Amino acid sequence: MNRKIKKHLASIFAFMFFLSLPICEAQEYTLDRLYPIALEYAEKIKLSEEDLIISEASRDKSLSSLLPKVSTYAGITKYTDDKYTTTGVLLQYKETSNWGVRLDQSISLGGKEIKALNMSQENIQKSRFDLASMREEYLYTVSSAFFDVLRASKAVEIAKSNLERLGKHKTAAETKLRVGEVTKTALLRAQAEFSAAKSELVKAENGLKLSKAILSRLTGIESEFNLKEPDEDYKNKSAFAEQGLEALKQKALSERTEIKSAMAQKKIADGQLSFAKGGHWPSLGVEGVYSKMNAKPDSVTLNKSSVYGGLKLTLPIFEGGLRVAEVKEATAKQKQASLNFNDLKKSINIEVERAYLDFSTQKDMMNSNQEQVVFAKDNYNAVSKQFEFGLANSLDVMDANNLLVSSEKQLAETRYNIDLSLLKIKRSVGIPLYSGK
Repeated sequence: MNRKIKKHLASIFAFMFFLSLPICEAQEYTLDRLYPIALEYAEKIKLSEEDLIISEASRDKSLSSLLPKVSTYAGITKYTDDKYTTTGVLLQYKETSNWGVRLDQSISLGGKEIKALNMSQENIQKSRFDLASMREEYLYTVSSAFFDVLRASKAVEIAKSNLERLGKHKTAAETKLRVGEVTKTALLRAQAEFSAAKSELVKAENGLKLSKAILSRLTGIESEFNLKEPDEDYKNKSAFAEQGLEALKQKALSERTEIKSAMAQKKIADGQLSFAKGGHWPSLGVEGVYSKMNAKPDSVTLNKSSVYGGLKLTLPIFEGGLRVAEVKEATAKQKQASLNFNDLKKSINIEVERAYLDFSTQKDMMNSNQEQVVFAKDNYNAVSKQFEFGLANSLDVMDANNLLVSSEKQLAETRYNIDLSLLKIKRSVGIPLYSGK
């Protein structure tokens, strides 16, 4: 008996200990909270940040060509023996050693080094703009995945409500069949619709799991999480979009980092052409050397130390057409940069217009979709009552239910499309989606 009491007491204590453990609740995230997490996690952003570091290193390399090079040297040479002429003059030392310090600087009279430094500065700016573009594009991808999860969650909710309604209808059909008020066909149709609703729920739940997995992949958060619905006050959220399409296009052409990057690329291409033309100019070299020399055996004729400087002018005459080819290549790249800039402006204008019209369409659809859901619910409730009293058949109930499901899905789609289209307008006109680090 004592052993049984001990077992019961142990079970009770174990149960109480289990209840005392903290319950791990799933984290809830807003879109603004996900942005910094995604930026910290994304490999693509880190790759672009490394490109910026490479650009800064290239600038340092270009700057180094403008600075003189200082080097030191030392050496020792030993011979098998010292040698003299017949008159006793020393011809060969048995051992010599020397060391010195050397300064060299070479510059192009066409200013190639200055132009290279200017191009490297522009390339740093371009890398910064490219990094900003990558950040904004990635944040928009995260936003799309965020709303995909909300859509999938709403689809699960709609599927559960649909299954519950069809379950009640199936039960009602079974009851009516027993009392002979409907035929077996009505019950079979209700059972078929109920089975289809279960399949739709499984499909919706799997879709939710997949959309959550995608968002987890983009942000690095755990797969078990909840998302907070964004504010539905579209009037305040869309105030910036009310300034009109043309104003938005002008803002995009002045604010988009892609435009700024393309402008930097044009400047780089212009610099490359000027750099290539500078190759036809001569280069001027300057050198200064201090050297020290010792020898064995010692000699009064040995110059033990010396300091000298020199100038050297080099003019390319024939290099197999290399300079001409470089100028031709730089000219073609300059034209490419200009064509790319013009094409980008046209593409951005279309992008802004598409985002603006999509927002206008979704906003106009919102009220009608809300009304459609209200009417569809009232219609389903009315038809269900009529079916109970024998004034409507099973097909009428199915039609009313299908109308309700489709209207709920359409409303949810429009609801999240509005939010996403607003973010698309921001992205297309160059307004940062996240202003933090």
